[in-house]
Amino acid sequence: MWNSTRRYYRRYRDFEPWYKLEALSLSRNELLGPIPPSIGNLTTLRVLSLTLCGLTGEIPKSLVRLHKLTFLSLAFNNLVGTIPSGFFNISMLREFVVNRNQLQGSIPGTQIHGEIPSGIGNLVALTRLLLSNNDLEGPIPSDIGKLSSLQELFLEANRFKNQLPSSLGNMTLLYYLYLQENKFSGNLPQSLSNCTKLLGLDLSNNNFSGLIPREIMSLSTISISFNLSFNAFIGSIPSEIGSLTNVENLDFSNNRLSGLIPNSLSNCLVMQQLFLEGNLLQGEIPQGLSALRGLVELDLSRNNLLGTIPSFLAELRLQRLNLSYNRFQGEVPRIGLFRNITAISLDGNKELCGGIPELNLPPCLLMTSSKKNSSSLRKVLIPIVVSGGVFCTFLLCLILILYRRGRPKKNVASVESLVGNQFTRLSYGDLLKATNGAVKSFIAECNALRDIRHRNLLKLLSVCESIDFQGNDFRSLIYDFKANGSLDKWLYHHEEQGGLKRLSLIQRLDIAIDVAHALEYLHFGTDSTIVHGDLKPSNILLDHDMISYVGDFGLAKIVSNMFPAQESSSSIGIRGTIGYVAPEYGTSNLVSTQGDVYSYGILLLEIFTNRRPTDDSLKEYVTLHNFVSTALPDGVMEIITDPLIQIEHDKNINKIKDCMVSVLSIGVACSKDLPSDRMSITDVVRELYRIKDRYLATDGCY
Repeated sequence: MWNSTRRYYRRYRDFEPWYKLEALSLSRNELLGPIPPSIGNLTTLRVLSLTLCGLTGEIPKSLVRLHKLTFLSLAFNNLVGTIPSGFFNISMLREFVVNRNQLQGSIPGTQIHGEIPSGIGNLVALTRLLLSNNDLEGPIPSDIGKLSSLQELFLEANRFKNQLPSSLGNMTLLYYLYLQENKFSGNLPQSLSNCTKLLGLDLSNNNFSGLIPREIMSLSTISISFNLSFNAFIGSIPSEIGSLTNVENLDFSNNRLSGLIPNSLSNCLVMQQLFLEGNLLQGEIPQGLSALRGLVELDLSRNNLLGTIPSFLAELRLQRLNLSYNRFQGEVPRIGLFRNITAISLDGNKELCGGIPELNLPPCLLMTSSKKNSSSLRKVLIPIVVSGGVFCTFLLCLILILYRRGRPKKNVASVESLVGNQFTRLSYGDLLKATNGAVKSFIAECNALRDIRHRNLLKLLSVCESIDFQGNDFRSLIYDFKANGSLDKWLYHHEEQGGLKRLSLIQRLDIAIDVAHALEYLHFGTDSTIVHGDLKPSNILLDHDMISYVGDFGLAKIVSNMFPAQESSSSIGIRGTIGYVAPEYGTSNLVSTQGDVYSYGILLLEIFTNRRPTDDSLKEYVTLHNFVSTALPDGVMEIITDPLIQIEHDKNINKIKDCMVSVLSIGVACSKDLPSDRMSITDVVRELYRIKDRYLATDGCY
């Protein structure tokens, strides 16, 4: 036991051989009591290992006199208190292991308390730094980047906070970086891409936010694990993820990632586990996953994925598959993994059918049916076909009569024949002449839009082409119905519902975030960039749950492809609605994503001020942008016209004002005159989430 060892040490402390001791290893013994301070007299020690000894008490300050130490391990004990600051002056120390103790407070430094001291940069020979599973706190100092020889950094399960220093990128020999289960926040430094020898990277269970840097995806050496789960990352998964050709475990679960699952994952041929659950991912499961023949666990649950379950999943060596709580539809395969009810989870996909009986899914409708069903079907179809034939005959006769009377001799524009209210009056006859028969292009692009999938984009169901009662060509887009109508009605037409249509501040924030997500997807989430071109309240619909859906997306881009460049000076070349259209559209025939950002900025200002950009009260300021920017920040509460926000304002004046200033500042930044000065829509999404989190954190109420 340690007490007897200590007595032995006191008995022989005057013997010269004791003072020449270079290595002392007492690990995995049942020593009792604290570490004796007299151990600091062994100044020739190079190795001191007291791992897993059941030691208690504090680390004696006398240990800092062991200036020749190259290895120190005090791990897996019951030590308490702090780590003496003098340790960071032992410049020969190569391995410092004190993980899994009960050290608390912080690592103190000279005149610095509560933080790792900058003196840690003195340990230039350090190759291993293990401080995990303690109660340490404070930020990581930038001086840690001076540890250029460091190969292992384990700081998990502490209370470290703030942003990671960019100097971590100076540790180019680092093999393992484990910082999980702390309180780190902010964006990941791009400099981590300099750590080109990394084998394992775990940053899970922190408060990191922003986009996942594309540069980090170049770390092709990562083979053990790449874990970013349980953070607040947003945006799409970078396509560069395909560069992680050696990674076995990839976990990006429980973030706010959106967009499509990159098909480039097909390059990660040695991957065994892929966890993407708990995000906002859209689209279908990419075909590229079929190349991952070594995949044994796949979790894509709690996303917005859709389409059918691909049959190639049954051909993989999967032992566990979780696709629950998405929007998958169609028949469930009956082969391979799908025959084992304990290996798959498909809950929450209401449109799935078939599969093994144990899944208790409804049967799929078959293409063939019994004679009885066929007879019933004929009874229904015959009247429909006959009625349709009679109607078509009547319609054809009516068109011929109108044609012979010469009523459509002139293509006079009428309200019924307009393309949209964002243009001057123009008949379809004039439009078709101007497009030189570009209807096929229109239909082709509509088909492309039909395949776009995002939870905040109004689903395009079909395209209808016919002839109206005047004999003119008639075309329309058929969208999904949303019960709560347009945002425009919620902002202005209160009298239609007896004054009951009022949006709370948190509802406005959610709408702003939903619309920003939709634009981010249109601009960056598909193979080709799609420009909306006419973002305004009447083009935003709300469902039963007040989730926002952007409608008429892509029309501006479609129309722009119809008109030749020389028409840029005509009124038809100006796309969008007055007040929302970007200034540069008045001098150029080209549309851009920055034009959408401008429209979004005006829309954001309108949502939170309840003022149209064409409101008569803005004449003095010319634009809504000028009106709001003049009021920021002190006069922001005076420009609110919605009574409900004013009531909230009276109750929570400081909280509401801070929120309004932050949101309106984003609207002003998005609606600047020069496209290059405007915020990116990705930054908008990130900032709005921060504003919402901060607003709810103040008192936790909605």
